[in-house]
Formats: sequence, C-alpha cells, structure tokens
Amino acid sequence: MKNNLAFGKINYLILLLGIAIVVIGFVLMSGDGTTEEAFNPDIFSATRIKVAPVVCLVGFLTVIAAVLVKPRNNDNDSDNKSIEE
Repeated sequence: MKNNLAFGKINYLILLLGIAIVVIGFVLMSGDGTTEEAFNPDIFSATRIKVAPVVCLVGFLTVIAAVLVKPRNNDNDSDNKSIEE
C-alpha cells in the first residue's frame, strides 16, 4: 500500500535548499554592531544592506516553490484501476 503524502522527495530537497539559503542570508546580515563607545561603519556595508536581504528573499521564494511543486505520481495505473472497480 502506498503512502499518500503531500510532499514528495523532491519537495523536501527543495525545502531544505530554501532553508539553507535563508540561513546563509541571515549569516551574511550578522556581524558586530555599533556601540556607544565605537562606531562600526560595517553596519552600512553593501553585503548587509543589499546582498543579504536578496539572498533571504531568494531563500523564501525557494521554500514557497517547494510547497507549490506538485510531486510526481508514478503509480497512475493504480488510480485508474480504482476508478474502474
């Protein structure tokens, strides 16, 4: 008897890829902040302001795509047999 899961193997792989991309984006955004004693101009770097949010957006879109991708159903014959019976 076949399990009728909502996600297939490819969905889980795309989901894990998307989560990894989001984590990479948040790591790119992290770093030392500015304190009252010292100003850190690195908080305004292009990596933190432009690149990291785009990487996170791509990751979130990948996660959405993982949910929307329909898994393949290789067992079409069993569906047809159940209709005929």
